[in-house]
Amino acid sequence: MTLLSLFKNTNNNNPHTLIWGGDDFLNDYLANSYIKEDQFKDLEHVSVDCENDVLDELIASLTESSLFSENKLILVKNPFFLTEKVPKKLKKQIDDLQKIFDNLNELEDVVVIVASYDKLDRRKKLTKTVLKQFNVVEPTIRSYEVGAVVKSLIKTEGYTITQSALQLLIERSDQVIDTILSNYQKLKMAANDNKITEKSVIQNVDLSLAQNIFAILEAALNKNYQEAIERLDNQLREGTNPIQLLAVFENQLELILVVKILAQRGRSEVQIVKELGVHPYRVKLALRNKLTVPELEQLLQKAIQLEFNYKNGIYHEDNFLKLFVLSV
Repeated sequence: MTLLSLFKNTNNNNPHTLIWGGDDFLNDYLANSYIKEDQFKDLEHVSVDCENDVLDELIASLTESSLFSENKLILVKNPFFLTEKVPKKLKKQIDDLQKIFDNLNELEDVVVIVASYDKLDRRKKLTKTVLKQFNVVEPTIRSYEVGAVVKSLIKTEGYTITQSALQLLIERSDQVIDTILSNYQKLKMAANDNKITEKSVIQNVDLSLAQNIFAILEAALNKNYQEAIERLDNQLREGTNPIQLLAVFENQLELILVVKILAQRGRSEVQIVKELGVHPYRVKLALRNKLTVPELEQLLQKAIQLEFNYKNGIYHEDNFLKLFVLSV
């Protein structure tokens, strides 16, 4: 089982692969994993970046024999020739690529294209040919799918992770897949017997800015004002901008408010997660909150007013943030 099999494939029996999606970090992670598979270990690996190298180099790599092994694996990055942004002066090179990809089944080399674009120009003949001739993988992950996908990815790579460690990893990565993968790389290096534990996450993955700010608001909402003020002071000492702090406060209050309103309208926890497209843990925490809808509305309005006053110079010090936290 490969990491690519975790996502939609048009033909996973075809080694020629197009990885297409807007997340370049995720695309590169998947491509690097794919080209390291045992089936390609005896091939010469060639990488061509179409934005830095001329298309002539890509064409040469596709048509010339390898000097070091029987066949090559050619990794193609930034294939702008599949988008609208192709200068007319490159018509000859585009025609040459069209001929090569028209006869891809005669090519003894393996071609892997990483297209980190939101859209491809499907009107182009060359794009249509690539989409037809390659196994097309689109690694899209919805917010509520992050946990399941990350767990499957970790398992596929031969590691195990406890549910509590997975939850903590996702929380400390702000549910952002790029950050999760980056933190997961640290955890792999620290793992004993390929096992990732909650202790390991605590030791190797720091709280994100949003997580730290979230902890301030959570402490205040739980009436633990001393902890909230201490955490707030720490963030201000580290140079966090007051507007940044307020923006996260507003975001958290708005989420709790919306979750509460949807719950009042009879939506289940699962329905709320899918409707809002957020991580299930954030919804679970919001549902546990004891503030009423009117109280949340009042707090949110106060936070918005504080931000307005700060931006307009009414407040010059950071004490207004402490007053806000103490009023929660």
